[in-house]
Amino acid sequence: METSDSTILGSSKQGSKLPNLTRAVDRSELAEGAPRSASNLFGPPAANRHRLQDERSAITHHFAFGGHEGYLTVGFYPNGQPGEIFIRMAKAGSTIAGLMECFGTVVSVSLQHGVPLKVLCDKLSYTRFEPSGWTGNAEIGYAKSITDYLFRWMELRFLSGKQLSLFAQGEGEISAGRELTPGPVDDSQFLHDISDAPPCVACGGLMKPSGTCYTCINCGQTSGCS
Repeated sequence: METSDSTILGSSKQGSKLPNLTRAVDRSELAEGAPRSASNLFGPPAANRHRLQDERSAITHHFAFGGHEGYLTVGFYPNGQPGEIFIRMAKAGSTIAGLMECFGTVVSVSLQHGVPLKVLCDKLSYTRFEPSGWTGNAEIGYAKSITDYLFRWMELRFLSGKQLSLFAQGEGEISAGRELTPGPVDDSQFLHDISDAPPCVACGGLMKPSGTCYTCINCGQTSGCS
């Protein structure tokens, strides 16, 4: 009786271990032999990262509001699709500068893993936190936060179907395919001398003479004369 009892007890202990062993074997088989099934059970499918080329085109945008200013640099794939961003705040070493730099890295990795820019714009536009304020950009107006401004600007620049040429020279524009379509250029706009013109107080861009005062060719801000 003692032998039979111990045998039964031993078999019951082994039986209690079988489910755990079975689960471990199932997990290993799913991870090694059937990665798709494993991804379906334990999380989203693995994404492949598509890095940008060592040499890539980019555009840098200056912004200033709420007592802060910085620069947003967007790098492109060969087809003109944004693949990375860099955010540099003027106050180097500050907490907000470090947060924005890390945030730019997260967005860049997301774009390179296939997250659509529209999804990021929809999620991060109109987020509200300080600093906030008037931007001097007529198309954006009041920015509720830095991320609100940046992603509303990128939505206007890259998702609106029409992208203005650099420095707004002439009527040229870049279509959704990101190919430059040159338009007629009025040479008279380049006849003025801007060497002595003051910088714009709103965006820091170049100003041109307009009557007895100056007008910013970037945001339309005037020097304040009547």
